[in-house]
Amino acid sequence: MTQTTHTQTTPPGPAGRPRSPEFRLAADALRGLRQDLCQHPFAYRPLPPMSVDGPLTRRLPGRMREYAAWAPHATVAAVGVLAALVGFADQDGGFRALLRALLALVPVLLTLARPAGAFWLSLAAATATTVTGSDWDSWPWLPSSFISHLTVLTVVALRTRPRTAAWMWAFTAVYGLWLDAAFGFEHYETDVSPMLFLSAFVLLAVTVRHIRRQAEREVTAQQTVTAHERSRRTLLEERTTIARELHDVVAHHMSVVAIQAEAAPYRVENPPEELEKAFATIRENAVAALTELRRVLGVVRAEDYEAPDAPQPTLADLDGLLANVREAGLTVDKAVTGAVRELPQGVELSAYRIVQEALSNTLRHAPGASARVEIGHVLGGLGLRIVNGPPPAPHLTKPSPGAGHGITGMRERVSMLNGGMTAGSTEDGGYEVTVFLPVPAAGTAIEGGA
Repeated sequence: MTQTTHTQTTPPGPAGRPRSPEFRLAADALRGLRQDLCQHPFAYRPLPPMSVDGPLTRRLPGRMREYAAWAPHATVAAVGVLAALVGFADQDGGFRALLRALLALVPVLLTLARPAGAFWLSLAAATATTVTGSDWDSWPWLPSSFISHLTVLTVVALRTRPRTAAWMWAFTAVYGLWLDAAFGFEHYETDVSPMLFLSAFVLLAVTVRHIRRQAEREVTAQQTVTAHERSRRTLLEERTTIARELHDVVAHHMSVVAIQAEAAPYRVENPPEELEKAFATIRENAVAALTELRRVLGVVRAEDYEAPDAPQPTLADLDGLLANVREAGLTVDKAVTGAVRELPQGVELSAYRIVQEALSNTLRHAPGASARVEIGHVLGGLGLRIVNGPPPAPHLTKPSPGAGHGITGMRERVSMLNGGMTAGSTEDGGYEVTVFLPVPAAGTAIEGGA
C-alpha cells in the first residue's frame, strides 16, 4: 500500500481554504508585536558593559578603560536626570514637582534593565505627568515627559530590533493622536507632530545603524567562511602537488627494488628454489605497488597536468635556483655548515621547495631586499634558515600582495616529514623562516663545503 503525504504550506481558513497573503502578513505582524512588546515586557535584560576594544578606548589607561565600559549607562542616566530636572523646574516645588521628576526619570533608567517594559511605563508616566501638571502649556507631552519618552524610544530601539522601533513609533502615534483628538481642543498647543517627527528621525537613524551592523556581521561571517574554504582548498592543492612530486621519488625506489629483485638470482650460482621464489615475490609486490601508485596519482592529477621530464630537484640543484633568483634582482647568499651527507630524496625535495618558496616570497613582498640561505647538516636532521632584510624605502618595484598561502605549503611539507617550522618578522623589519627536517642517523657522510 502506498501512503501519500500532502504538505500544507498555508494555514487553512474556517472552511479549510488557504489564507490570503494579506492575512498571513497581518498575522506575522501581530505575532511580532506580541514577541517584541507584549510577551514578558518586564523580563530582566540588563544592558551589558560596552566593549573597550575600539580605536579610542584602546588608548585609555587601565582604570579609565574600566570606567569607559560603563559610558552608555552613565549617558542614559544623565539624560534621565536632565528630564527629571526639567520636570522639577516646571513646578514651584513640593510633592507634585518631585512626582513629575520621578515620572520622567524612572522610565529612562528602566531601559537599562527592562527595555520593553520601559516603553509602556513611559506612556503611562506621560499621562500621569500631564494629569498632575498645574498648567498644560503643551499637550499631550509636557517638556519633561517629552524628553523622557524620546530617550526611552531611542534606547529601547538601540537595544532591540528595527521591527520593535516601528511598533513603538506606531503606538506613540496612536497614543498622541487619540489624546489630541479627545482632549486637545482645550489646549492651544500640541506637541504630537514634533514628537512624531523627532522620534521618526531618531528611530530611522537607529534602524539604519542596526541594518548596517547586521550587514557588517554577515559580511564578516561570509569572509570568515570564504577564508576557511580558501585555506582548505589551498591545503588540498598543496597536498596534491606534494603527492605528484613525491611520485617520482617513490616510483624510482620501487623500480630499483623490482629490478634488483629480478637480477639478484642471476648473481648467485645455483640459487635455492626458495630464494628464487622470494625474489620473484618481491618483484611482483614492487610492480603491484608501482601500478597502485600510478592509479592513485591519476586520481589527484589535474586534467592539464603533465609529468615532468626531468627528475625532481634536490639540494644539489640549489645553486641553479639561487642563480635564477639573482637574475630576478634579489641579492642572496648561501652558507652550508656541517658534514654534507646523502639525504632521503623526499627530504631533499621538500628542502628545495621550502627554499624556493621562501625566496619567492622575498621577491614578492620585499623587492630590493637581500636574503641569506643557511643549510645546516646536523646530527639527526637538516636545518634550514632563510632570512631577508627589509626592502629599501625608495624602490621602483612595489610589493605584491600575493595569495598568502606560501607559508601554508611550507608547513604542510614540514608536517609531512614530522619536522618543525617557525616563520615571522625580524626586529629589523625583515622576515625569517626556520625549518628542521628530521633525518635518520644512518647515513654516509661525504665531503662538502660551505
